[in-house]
Amino acid sequence: MASVLLLGAIIILLNLASMSLAQPNHKCRTHCGDIEIPYPFGIGIGCAIEQRFEVNCSTTADGIERPFIHEQEVLNISASRGQSRVLMTIPSYCYNSSIGKMDLHPWDFYLAWPYRFSDVHNKFISIGCNSMGYIYTGKSRYVAGCVSVCWSPEELANGSCVGIGCCQNTITKGLTSYHVVFYDVDYLNSTTSWHFNPCGYSMVVEAENFVFNSEYITTTRFNDTYKGRQPVVLDWAIGNVTCEAARRNMSSYACRTGNTVCVDSPNGLGYLCNCSSGYQGNPYLSNGCTDVNECEHSPSPCPKSATCQNIVGGYQCLCPFGGNFAKETNSCTNGLIGVIIGLSCGIGVLFIALVSALLIRRWNQGIKIRVRKAHFRRNKCLVLEQLISSDESAMHSTKIFSLDELEKATDNFDSTRILGLGGHGTVYKGILSDQRVVAIKKSKMVDQIEIDQFINELAIMSQINHRNVVKLFGCCLESEVPLLVYEFISNGTLSEILHGDNLSSRTSLTWDDRIRIASEASSALAYLHSAASIPIFHRDVKSANILLTDNFSVKVADFGASRSISIDETRVVTAVQGTFGYLDPEYYHTGQLTEKSDVYSFGVIIVELLTRKKSIFLDSHGENKNLCHYFVQRQQDNTIKEIVDVQVLEEGTERQIDEMASLAMACLKHRGEERPTMKEVELRLQAMRGKMVMKRNHELERHGEAVTLLPSNYSNYFSTSFGAANSSNQCVTRCCTMERELVSWTDLPR
Repeated sequence: MASVLLLGAIIILLNLASMSLAQPNHKCRTHCGDIEIPYPFGIGIGCAIEQRFEVNCSTTADGIERPFIHEQEVLNISASRGQSRVLMTIPSYCYNSSIGKMDLHPWDFYLAWPYRFSDVHNKFISIGCNSMGYIYTGKSRYVAGCVSVCWSPEELANGSCVGIGCCQNTITKGLTSYHVVFYDVDYLNSTTSWHFNPCGYSMVVEAENFVFNSEYITTTRFNDTYKGRQPVVLDWAIGNVTCEAARRNMSSYACRTGNTVCVDSPNGLGYLCNCSSGYQGNPYLSNGCTDVNECEHSPSPCPKSATCQNIVGGYQCLCPFGGNFAKETNSCTNGLIGVIIGLSCGIGVLFIALVSALLIRRWNQGIKIRVRKAHFRRNKCLVLEQLISSDESAMHSTKIFSLDELEKATDNFDSTRILGLGGHGTVYKGILSDQRVVAIKKSKMVDQIEIDQFINELAIMSQINHRNVVKLFGCCLESEVPLLVYEFISNGTLSEILHGDNLSSRTSLTWDDRIRIASEASSALAYLHSAASIPIFHRDVKSANILLTDNFSVKVADFGASRSISIDETRVVTAVQGTFGYLDPEYYHTGQLTEKSDVYSFGVIIVELLTRKKSIFLDSHGENKNLCHYFVQRQQDNTIKEIVDVQVLEEGTERQIDEMASLAMACLKHRGEERPTMKEVELRLQAMRGKMVMKRNHELERHGEAVTLLPSNYSNYFSTSFGAANSSNQCVTRCCTMERELVSWTDLPR
């Protein structure tokens, strides 16, 4: 019996000893200079919860004591939030005037457990006039990056970090190390900006502390503020297990003191200790969480008519005699008055219900009509009707649909009817009462900007009549969001055909089909630029906005971002809008939208047709590549055949491929004035189609097979070109100049 009691006493003493080891010695310092060092951190051996939480308090050259964690100076530590603010070195990218190039240095940052970069309170920033900075982990997995450009100090704006002199991006969770890499922007020359911007910077910084200033570009102020360092927020946690797993080993469990709760770390493995609701203090210290007297707060948590009484872990509000405290409304109510009010309300509601039962159907119908009329006026339906009625063809082809009809056509906009998500709305498949299959576009958000976008699209579409532009059947403006009704195109988009997983669709797109698709799309865009009643710039030309019918006929769609201009104008200044990979760099930097912006985007589509690669694609090393830049580089290196689609190499001739590549290069010129017009692009593609048809017919005639039918006046155009060639001393073969060929195709029927 005595041995059992002795064993029990030893166990109790060991438990008490283990708990005492988890608490700091009373002789341990709690401050280093002016910085408080709260437990579980500590200064010196035995003062922290474990060795990795030990803080080194050193006297710096200025004679001031400063705390350091792994050579990083600590600004402050929060035990309740599980965070530490430290200063970290700024990676720089500076111009070396002696060699005329930027100095490159590798920048690596590593954190030891239990620290990790806070994804909530930090962000990745890049400062400079010609720099693209990005960070990646040791496994070469992309984390974050951005591009910062500018041409002069006058372009810079304090507080703005959206790409002009400064850019920013988020970082991923659980980040414990990263490497910084700098690159020059391809189309900028660093020698033009180094005299006012000698250095660029990229790093992870504290989001709340960083506000861009134009002096960061023209001076060394950014680097000098913290002597070559910037504040960064580090998350930390206890252990590397969850709360549930930590409780199984009470000897090492940090949240053992009273009035504490354990929460899992929101940023990686480990857990944190917090004081329970109604308590405050340091949850890692024994009895560190003390009761909060809420009644001393100003203003009082109780209503004026009640008395606040503090209780352990909370408070209670005492109402005057006969009153009851309602926590939901934070007020005192009289019980008797409540009964009277309840009975009165019940009788009144019953009376109103009996009277309303006789008129409810008519009342509901009236409300429904008034609401829809209000939506009608708000969506500018009267203005749209006037616009449609001003054009006789639009009046006959455009219909105002009722909301009931479209709800019935889409099963109340059921999610199974969704065809796709566009830049400005969701597209549903619908079947009208006359059994026509249509596509119904519904705005994603309910705000005036989206309404104006839809009205802009409707106003533009009502003026377009071209076989290669998706046809607008009508609109509905009775709903809270405007609806547009288009013809249904069954074969999806060019992007899905080129880059989708359906192998049969991919192989069925022949070289002839690709030339025809490019020709028809260029015809639609040329019509918008020069043949419509007013010039129209599409502004979002991409393969995802080119729809294809069952026989691969083109239908250009999605005019939500389009802009119309007067006939005497050639450009319009507007907010930059479009899709990365297709966006005209000149438009991106100047904000001036011209017809050549659509030409650039169309050039990217030609490259897609040639290579079957996406506008932004992954190369063999798993890195993101811009198709435009990649194609131009290959063309300059004379290695274009290496990236052309195998099917194109098999079906097309070398001359045809070279012609298409040359046309793409012309469209992708950096300066808009050097690009061809959309009409010139259309003529070149039509000429190319014509030569392909003539060659195929010639081969069929040679083998005695039936030839492809052409327009009756088709031969006249070529006899004009080639006949002139036979009678001219300058053209001794059937190969005429491109100028003659383009002229001869100008009047071909479409």
